[in-house]
Amino acid sequence: MMNFLHKYASLQNFYFLSLRLSRWLVLPFVFTLVYGLIGALWIAPQDYQQGESFRIMYVHVPSAWLSMFVYMNMIGAAVFTLIWRVKLSEIVLRACAPLGAIFTFLALVTGSIWGKPMWGTWWVWDARLTSELLLLFIYFGIIALFHAIEDRRMAAKACALLTLVGAVNIPIIHYSVQWWSTLHQGPTVSKIGAPSIHLDMLIPLIVMSIAFTLYFIIMCLARIRIGIREYDKNSNWVKNLVTSTLQKGHN
Repeated sequence: MMNFLHKYASLQNFYFLSLRLSRWLVLPFVFTLVYGLIGALWIAPQDYQQGESFRIMYVHVPSAWLSMFVYMNMIGAAVFTLIWRVKLSEIVLRACAPLGAIFTFLALVTGSIWGKPMWGTWWVWDARLTSELLLLFIYFGIIALFHAIEDRRMAAKACALLTLVGAVNIPIIHYSVQWWSTLHQGPTVSKIGAPSIHLDMLIPLIVMSIAFTLYFIIMCLARIRIGIREYDKNSNWVKNLVTSTLQKGHN
């Protein structure tokens, strides 16, 4: 295991591994996305309380899940950056932040669209909503900090520290509906053994969550490859890669 990690911590090795992984993941992503959309729009029955408006949950729930999942990946990258100073982890940290911000923004927007007919308002200062909004600001702060510091490695260290400080918000988001009185509904899918949702609704939701996760992985790997090429642009293997790509383009 350690040999595997050591081998693929190399920027060159991980670059070509990520290319292979991305090709393998495209078909499962397309399949789960198509099946999830069919299930969400046609198979899942209308909710007896929310009507058809509940279907926005098939975008909202995966987005909310990814908003935290991406940040948890960033926490791992931050630890590797600060303790072991792994270059790849710095690139991962930088690649993840914009994607996490997009998913968090999407979760907030879809939640507001759902909240208008359900709660009668676009926004309330609910514990879950407020902590999710704070997560979006943390993502923005990390992105801004990366661009504010010219030295790449110094910027990565500063962003790693900010990521670890912001990590306290993740359990707050997750447990907010249990710790405080809140308008946001409690856990439904994650209730072990007895999810509070019909199976015809649950399966498309799980499939959509898998599709969103696969999309994140594919996009993150693409952003990591861009970061590797920028980071290692003076190395011979990157120069050879660029040359071969240009030659293929001309042919």
